[in-house]
Amino acid sequence: MLQHKPDNEVLDGRRLRGRDNRRKIVDALLSLVGSGVVSPSAEEVAAKAGVGLRTVFRHFTDMDSLYAEMSERMRGEIMPIVAQPLAAKDWRERVRELAARRAQVFERLLPFKVAGDARREGSPFLTAEHKVLVNLQRETLRAALPNNIARPLREAFDLALCFDSWRRLRTDQGLSPREARAAVRSAVEALTSSVAGV
Repeated sequence: MLQHKPDNEVLDGRRLRGRDNRRKIVDALLSLVGSGVVSPSAEEVAAKAGVGLRTVFRHFTDMDSLYAEMSERMRGEIMPIVAQPLAAKDWRERVRELAARRAQVFERLLPFKVAGDARREGSPFLTAEHKVLVNLQRETLRAALPNNIARPLREAFDLALCFDSWRRLRTDQGLSPREARAAVRSAVEALTSSVAGV
């Protein structure tokens, strides 16, 4: 004779399946984007996750909310790196340290930021995320540089050390990660050597 499961066991089983499906859907999006699929469809995500399309939209109201979950996952991975205080005392060494750290973070973020940028138009969430990243880059650089550096030089440092420069080096100019790091180091050395008396 079959035993009937109590209602709370059935409910717990559904919750566990729901959490598992949600995790599989986010994992699928991360896997697709990480492998170079710039703008995966909901159907592609569902197929990769091994769930139905209705299951995707049961957990996520639209693709924007799915990208929000992907961003949250990536933020959890990179923020511990970004938040580490710079160890160097000399500002030139701090900028070199910042450049090396950003190369590590930007390389990890590259496919996910490219995918986000492809969907940014018409997406309030991705537009806001982009602004957060730009402001975070500017604030961490401002903290590394001396206060009395002229604004044009400050902006030149910002340009050399921003994600968009890394993206151009890696995707448009076709440099390897090692070559891109060397190019950024060269730009940083040129800029730091142009600053006199600081």
